Amino acid sequence: MVIIIATDMATAITATTMSGKRMNLPLGKGRSARKSSSRVDGSTERSTGNETAALYRLMAWLSPSFPVGAFSYSSGIEWAVEAGDIRDAASLTDWLSLMMTDGAGYCDAVLFVQAHRAVGGSDGAALRKVAELGAAFSPSKERHLETTAQGRAFIEATRAAWPCDAIGMLRDVWEGAIAYPVAAGTVCAGHGIATETALAAFLHAIAANWISAGVRLIPLGQTDGQRVLAAMEDVIAQTASRALSASLDDIGGAALRADLASMRHETQYTRLFRS
Repeated sequence: MVIIIATDMATAITATTMSGKRMNLPLGKGRSARKSSSRVDGSTERSTGNETAALYRLMAWLSPSFPVGAFSYSSGIEWAVEAGDIRDAASLTDWLSLMMTDGAGYCDAVLFVQAHRAVGGSDGAALRKVAELGAAFSPSKERHLETTAQGRAFIEATRAAWPCDAIGMLRDVWEGAIAYPVAAGTVCAGHGIATETALAAFLHAIAANWISAGVRLIPLGQTDGQRVLAAMEDVIAQTASRALSASLDDIGGAALRADLASMRHETQYTRLFRS
């Protein structure tokens, strides 16, 4: 028989056997271990809480229900469908993959990253440069409308519900039109959301909106739309990786047919979308 007696020692407890022999046993999961575990758990809880808040905000800001009017733009996809360039899920996947890697998706990703870093570094001059280029680098009138209208709406909505100093910083350094990726990158940085996480969510939202337009225009079933989104996963990951290591000098596109589509859409006879 063993009688265990708790002591005040932090590293052991005393066990007395019936023979009177005393021995020290390791504390194991005793009081001190519980205190240490509590400290670790507290840190984990704070980290988890920050990640949960970041995820919650990204899901809200990049949701189709967030009031930026993304559903009303097709990025030229409407013309591409009418012209026969996009006919089914396979051709939609090919078109969007090129837009993401060598068109608007990549350019917006670079602008997002650079705006995020400028805010994170409290570099007003850099933020102004990004904002100016974001407003200027649009291949068509409708593309300019699409990005700046969404950018303005994003700033207004987040300022009303999720205000942060970064929004004021952007307004202080730039009074012109604000491109959507610049607005989103600024706000994400202002709320301390990591660049990699925020960028992946942002590009997913862009792709999802493109696919939504394609589903309505071709038309496609919802399951086909999800297949296209699944096929875009690696494309988005690769685009994000490139953008994270790029500079503003690396902005440029080769999705010429998509740019022409956005121009042709301006005079398209029957239109459901604004771009």
